[in-house]
Amino acid sequence: MKKTKSERSVGFAIIGCGLISRFHARAIRELPGAKLIGCYDRVGSAAQRLAKEFDILNLQDLDELLRNDRVDVVTVATPSGAHLEPAVAAARAGKHVIVEKPLEITLSRCDKIIRECEKAGVLLSTIFPSRFHRCWHLLKEAIAQGRFGKLSLGDAYVKWFRTQEYYDSGQWRGTWEFDGGGALMNQAIHTVDLLIWLMGPIVRVSSHVATLAHNRIDVEDVATASLQFENGALGVIEATTAAFPGWLKKIEIHGSHGSVSIEEENIRVWQFAHMTAKDRKIVDDFSHQTRSGGGASDPTAISHAGHTQQFEDVIRAIQSRTQPLIDGHEGRRSVEVILAIYKSAQTGKDIRLPLTRDPKLASRRTRPSKKSTRK
Repeated sequence: MKKTKSERSVGFAIIGCGLISRFHARAIRELPGAKLIGCYDRVGSAAQRLAKEFDILNLQDLDELLRNDRVDVVTVATPSGAHLEPAVAAARAGKHVIVEKPLEITLSRCDKIIRECEKAGVLLSTIFPSRFHRCWHLLKEAIAQGRFGKLSLGDAYVKWFRTQEYYDSGQWRGTWEFDGGGALMNQAIHTVDLLIWLMGPIVRVSSHVATLAHNRIDVEDVATASLQFENGALGVIEATTAAFPGWLKKIEIHGSHGSVSIEEENIRVWQFAHMTAKDRKIVDDFSHQTRSGGGASDPTAISHAGHTQQFEDVIRAIQSRTQPLIDGHEGRRSVEVILAIYKSAQTGKDIRLPLTRDPKLASRRTRPSKKSTRK
């Protein structure tokens, strides 16, 4: 007897067959409730390679993919500034949509994806796999329980390294049109998302960005930002792809009764005014969690475990008819903060959030001037 759509595995297809598509494919293949059906890329040879590697269909055009009734979910892995068109096409075809970070590179493009998915009644999830690591949930729980007392500082550091060859490997890399930014929008956005998720909304930023160590790119490879959170705490974001040899990303949270420092998934400091046996076990269990370089110097040296957990969460949401843990609105927040940082660097002024009060910023592709990005 033929299985009904609700009984069979959830079918996935990938649009965009570059580096990150391999992480999507490996994650999907590991899930017992998922089936990787096929892939599509405007560059036919890229799709052909991915299809051969994973023994899936090489769908010759986008319409063919969207007509395939075995495909329930489309994952968008195109360059960042080209997420909108395939995401909207998938939503209009009735497919659930997963978009690799960032959701898009302007607020207006983010908003259009969100609207189209809501209008079509399909789920939308933005890829932020770091959110699924247990250490961050323990930290968020400690904040929610008030164990830090009055929060005072929330800091994020992404001091990575990328070679010139990395930027030269694709014409879209390092461009405002398709990358939407540099070290912040492309690399540090995962950590920006975590910081907002942990500390709450950012209401003011003041920043500087520069292009110091790479040639033939338009975007920043160094950025610093001073932050004010809605809860009154202050903080900083430091992001770069020009720090040889590349260090693991780090978030530090401080308050009147506690401090925590987490490097990648390793808990380096977990200290509160009133320590418990559970606290000591957390330090023991999570002091050596990181199994790779975390992408600090090699973009391929990351685990796809977080992607697997996120795709599993999307399947759960589909089957339970609920929302995924990281939906389009969640994905939009980090883009808004990064755009505010770019605007502060461009204007030399403090920028208040939310940016939706500024219709010009929401409707154009925002970039710092050459003067503000090159020294």
